[in-house]
Amino acid sequence: MWHARVVKARTSAAELVESGHVRVNGAREKSPGHAIKLGDVLTIALDRTVRVLKVMAFNDKRGDASSARVLYEELSDAKRN
Repeated sequence: MWHARVVKARTSAAELVESGHVRVNGAREKSPGHAIKLGDVLTIALDRTVRVLKVMAFNDKRGDASSARVLYEELSDAKRN
């Protein structure tokens, strides 16, 4: 989530997972270290929205916003234009 710029900090991503606000393929995830695979669908309760993202690629480093957008496909209406 941090590499894809869904959250601003790694600690924020870990807190979301640990507090039960993240689902991987429909199953609630509690471990921040859980391995994600290509094609996995993440459901993230973030602030007052729910984002549903399909993992399309991975990146070794956190890049800028435009390079982060190719890492996932937005399946929810929360961020669509």
